[in-house]
Amino acid sequence: MSKDLVFYTNPMSRGRIVRWMLEEVGEPYDTEIMSYGEALKSPSYLDINPMGKVPAIMHKGRVVTETAAICAYLADAFPNAGLAPPTDSRARYYRWFFFAAGPVEAAMTNKSLNVVPNEEQRRSVGYDRMETVMDTLEKAVEESPYLVGNDFTAADVYVGSQIGWGLQFGTIETRKPFEDYWARISSRDAKIRADEIDNALMAG
Repeated sequence: MSKDLVFYTNPMSRGRIVRWMLEEVGEPYDTEIMSYGEALKSPSYLDINPMGKVPAIMHKGRVVTETAAICAYLADAFPNAGLAPPTDSRARYYRWFFFAAGPVEAAMTNKSLNVVPNEEQRRSVGYDRMETVMDTLEKAVEESPYLVGNDFTAADVYVGSQIGWGLQFGTIETRKPFEDYWARISSRDAKIRADEIDNALMAG
C-alpha cells in the first residue's frame, strides 16, 4: 500500500462513500480505522480534522475533509480514472454535486431529526422544504443515465450514495426514478468491492 494516500474512516460512517470513490479511482491507499470515542477526539486526529469526524484523507501531506470535497478532490488528483468531466463541461457536475452536499444533506438530516420548517422558516432554509428537494433530485436522475450525461463521475458516487442511504433508511421517498438510478450505479464493481471491505470491517 502507499503512504502517499491515507484514508481515515469508520465502516459505520460516511466514510463508506469515500471508500467507494477510492475503489473507483483504483490507486493504492492505506486505511486508518478510527473507532468512535477517544480515537476521534485524540490530539493526533484532531490535528487532521479538528471536528473529530470521519472521513478524512491525507494525500502527500495534504489533508482533505468533508465527504463531497474528498470525492471532488480525488477525481481531480487522479484524472486518469476519468471521474470528472473536462473543466469546460462541469456545469451539471458541480450543480448536482453541491446540491447534494447542501440542500439534500440538510433536508435529509432535518427529516431524520423530525424538524420541519414552517412557512416563515422556509424563507431562510436553503432547501425550502423536503418536497422541493425530492422533486428537483428526481428530475436530475431522470435526465440521463448519469448526472452529467452518459458518463459516470464522482458526482454519481456522492449523490448516488445520498439516494441509496435515503432509500435504505427511509429519509427520502421511494420513487421509481431513485430506485432505477440507484440500481444502475450500485451494481458497479468498485461499489461492490467497497461494500465488501467495509462489511468485513464491521463484522470483524
